[in-house]
Amino acid sequence: MQAIIYRRYGGPEVLELVDVEPPKLHVDSVLVRVRAAAVNPADLRMREGLVDGNVATYFPVIPGWDIAGVVEEAGPGAPEFRPGDEVVGYVRTSVSHRHGGYAELVATDVHALAPKPASLSWEQAAALPLAGLTAYQAITGVLDVQPGESLLVYGAAGGVGSMAVQIAVARGATVLGVGAGDRAELLRGLGATPVGDDEQVTERVRAIVPVGVDAVFDTVGRGMLARAAAVGHDATRYASTVDIADPGTRPVFARLVPVDLHAVTELAVQGRLLPHVGVVLPLAEAADAHRLAATRHGMGRIVLRIGA
Repeated sequence: MQAIIYRRYGGPEVLELVDVEPPKLHVDSVLVRVRAAAVNPADLRMREGLVDGNVATYFPVIPGWDIAGVVEEAGPGAPEFRPGDEVVGYVRTSVSHRHGGYAELVATDVHALAPKPASLSWEQAAALPLAGLTAYQAITGVLDVQPGESLLVYGAAGGVGSMAVQIAVARGATVLGVGAGDRAELLRGLGATPVGDDEQVTERVRAIVPVGVDAVFDTVGRGMLARAAAVGHDATRYASTVDIADPGTRPVFARLVPVDLHAVTELAVQGRLLPHVGVVLPLAEAADAHRLAATRHGMGRIVLRIGA
């Protein structure tokens, strides 16, 4: 089968399209023929070796966290799926770093998969698991946003931020989205009130929520949480995927919790959660996908198309 690998840490140029042995199917795992795989910022950090001190790496590495595809075979200990089932998966589930989703075939634990929402394209479905889990666990767990509360999201038009907006709106929250001016219509379409991303954000937020917002979710970093203190109140909850040094800020990292993965896909089935895909490239152009991702292009998720 074909897969993207890298044999050493480095820039996008270390990514190679090669033929590799198909993965072996374990008794409780599922073999998936991949149709699309999302590109995540974590893929870039791992390729650059930035997490080498925390993650065991065995070269060559197949990158990738998110997939969408069709079940080719299920082990006898994985009765939840049958050949032909369409699925999404969060496939990098261990503390080791070797076999990911940039490949024609992936063997993964049954608990890493959920049924693919029929309303989503392969590319949209592949963009769902990691960003969706991050957003869902931030909104429903870390911040515990309740109906009627107000939430401010930094990076609201991004991969995680846009899903956080939709999940919070689905829970009945009032959402204010910080994003570039040209993203205003996108944010309105997601159900958020856009407040720009310039120096007047604080004034705009205070005009909408004079008593201060109940929760703040930061997906940008770069000192955004320091500004957020001016729009909160004494009991405001703060969470971030990036800036986690402040003791008053709760860190958010995606965890594979099967019930959460199924909840995310169910929101998509209900039409309440739609990943925004901006760029689709063939598997062979994974290096270009990484170069584009490094620019924080802001045009939606980048997804690799694999197979027919």
